[in-house]
Amino acid sequence: MSEDKHTESFLNKFEINALNPMQEEAIKIIQTKSDVVLLSPTGTGKTLAFLLPLIKTLDENCEEIQLLILVPSRELAQQIEQVARQMGSGFKVNAVYGGRSGAQDKIDLKHRPAILIGTPGRIADRIRRDNFSLEYIKTLILDEFDKSLEIGFEKEMIEIIEALPNVRQRILTSATSNANIPKFVGLQKPVFINHIEKGSSELTVKIVFSPEKDKLKTLVKTLAFIGSKPGIIFCNFKDALERVSDFLSEHRIHHECFHGDMEQIDRERALIKFRNGTGHLLLATDLAARGLDIPEIEFILHYHLPPREKEFTHRNGRTARMNRNGIAYVLHWEGEELPDFIQEIAPESINIEGKQKAIPAPPVKWKTLYITGGRRDKISKGDVAGFFIKQGDIHKNQLGVIEIKQDSTYVGVRAEIAEKLIKKTNNKRLKTKKVRISLI
Repeated sequence: MSEDKHTESFLNKFEINALNPMQEEAIKIIQTKSDVVLLSPTGTGKTLAFLLPLIKTLDENCEEIQLLILVPSRELAQQIEQVARQMGSGFKVNAVYGGRSGAQDKIDLKHRPAILIGTPGRIADRIRRDNFSLEYIKTLILDEFDKSLEIGFEKEMIEIIEALPNVRQRILTSATSNANIPKFVGLQKPVFINHIEKGSSELTVKIVFSPEKDKLKTLVKTLAFIGSKPGIIFCNFKDALERVSDFLSEHRIHHECFHGDMEQIDRERALIKFRNGTGHLLLATDLAARGLDIPEIEFILHYHLPPREKEFTHRNGRTARMNRNGIAYVLHWEGEELPDFIQEIAPESINIEGKQKAIPAPPVKWKTLYITGGRRDKISKGDVAGFFIKQGDIHKNQLGVIEIKQDSTYVGVRAEIAEKLIKKTNNKRLKTKKVRISLI
């Protein structure tokens, strides 16, 4: 298969017509086997940019790990694993991270993956515990490397890098252009690819005045003013987030929560429901500011401003992505002083008192079904779609996003058919497995 046809076959699986300029440049340079520092905003497709050229270099006769990808969070590990599997290259892919059973890691790694993805803490732990070879790892990727350093993984990153004897190419990625690259990474004459300032996306920042120091009422009025659009509300701390969540629930404003103290399964489900349209508001800490697979959203709302400009930039990077415009709202009480990084961008100020529409309480259009079967049961998206269309007697346009995990599957379906669909399909066989189906 020619190089162009090879790339085209992968892109077709993602329903992408063409690579963007950053991806084209990155692929061309990565193929030279140079060390690379890839700087590009969140949502521009960095994962595909490094996976496309690197998968072609893997040796199908090698039964050991060949490509190691270190990431700062379990969500990013899961996202990259999903993309790598979706490419359908035939190479085994596994992700390991905190919050996952160590016994499950051991089972998955017994038969070595060609591509191993994980957080530095868990990868270092597996290297210490498991007797697998590291000598075939020729390429090391540090995805969102600055975030891994920020959250305290430096010691583990040093330990891992020192344990790799034959790395020939190092690829670092970041969504910010001012990240310091530590010497322990060992970059050799790196090529910098900087697309941070490129593209035609435009972000508009608006200051919303709150007449009270407690901004809860202003938040509800602002959401009414914005209307029923998908967006993320950022809080600085978990305790404040929970208080905001309670207030939104009292006002019947449906939302999903996302913060670091949630169980992994609950965080995962919150993102799934947000992606498939079951919820259109995500109430989050800075854990959701970057490195997550979430859809294009129409606004960011800063209930609290972050302490530094970098976090502000990363939060806003969830909108105005991929050459699309976006908007960020900042709730501001007049007794507070706006930080310099806000004043420098000269944001527009708006007073929403008396302007808001009716409180947005649109009916939920999509609901999310949970299925007790996944990749381990050899279940594919096509199997799930065929099962619901045939057994559930529904139309294709009543099915939404299908996400298949190792031992479970999540499916978005039109809200009005969800209960009937469960009755028709629960305890039926999906391929060879009898599955239970329920709402989440």
